[in-house]
Amino acid sequence: MNIERINNRHFIETDIYYRMEVGLSSRLLKVENGIFHLELTIGDRWNKSYNTAAAELAYKWKEGNEELKNCFGCKIYIIDTKKYPYKKYLCLNEIDPGYDARKGILFHRHQLN
Repeated sequence: MNIERINNRHFIETDIYYRMEVGLSSRLLKVENGIFHLELTIGDRWNKSYNTAAAELAYKWKEGNEELKNCFGCKIYIIDTKKYPYKKYLCLNEIDPGYDARKGILFHRHQLN
């Protein structure tokens, strides 16, 4: 699976809108064992909770990418540049700012049994 190609396609088709309109940005980190891992950056315009952001982007990635359709879960690593504005500059300079939260999504409830 070509992660860079998937990220480029997502950026062109979806991420530009989310960055400009609602203040969310995301990128795919890896896919393993039916779980895909996303890095989510929250910007100034986002007014909802981490849980809402994680759920919205996880479902958007799964529905919008054929390669992720069979995944049953998603791990989301959140960077909050709204709460910690200095992290925006760290990200722009490709310095790891550290994650402010981690969330997990299971797409089907029956998978817990």
